[in-house]
Amino acid sequence: MPTLELINQEKVKIGTIELRDDVFGVEVNVPLVHQVLKAQLAGRRQGTAKTKTKSEVRGGGRKPFRQKGTGNARQGSIRSPLQPGGGQNFGPQPRSYAQSTPKEMVRGALRSVLSDRVKAHRVLVIDEFHLESIKTKTLDFLLKEKLQLDQVLIVDDANRNLELSGRNIPRIKVLRTEGLNVYDVVRNEWVVITKRAVEAIETRLAPSS
Repeated sequence: MPTLELINQEKVKIGTIELRDDVFGVEVNVPLVHQVLKAQLAGRRQGTAKTKTKSEVRGGGRKPFRQKGTGNARQGSIRSPLQPGGGQNFGPQPRSYAQSTPKEMVRGALRSVLSDRVKAHRVLVIDEFHLESIKTKTLDFLLKEKLQLDQVLIVDDANRNLELSGRNIPRIKVLRTEGLNVYDVVRNEWVVITKRAVEAIETRLAPSS
């Protein structure tokens, strides 16, 4: 069972916390993480690329030249894909790239990436973030000078001052436990979780018996 130091926002140790072995101490399943990550990124694609077919381009009301006697290949419309400005064959059309991923696969991938971060000593558990007001500068100073973190994912529940203070700092991502996802865990160097968020994550990701 992984045991981590419990610190405050000044990075002073105030105790220890034991994490569930079946959530933060599992064997990393790389193929599963890869599959879920690809599905998550695919779901973010807009899928709005589009070209016009010959039925959608302008023109083509009459035959461009007579059938015989010109020496040219016969043509019936200037909207043909063979003509400059004509339609395009087999071009991209609007579509959805979303992939259906079972919820248990997503939970399994989350357990894997969180366990990997714990094994790499890239997880900090903080008692709580106490910000008196919405102030980006205060949070930036706290993370950079006190906790000495750069690219960081912060997980906490219902902390409005924290969420609004961190939304304008590119190297910081603040999520609630229900929004925790594989991509944000993977792309950030550090994961900072509050004590109450740890309990919520363990409840959400605990394998069903």
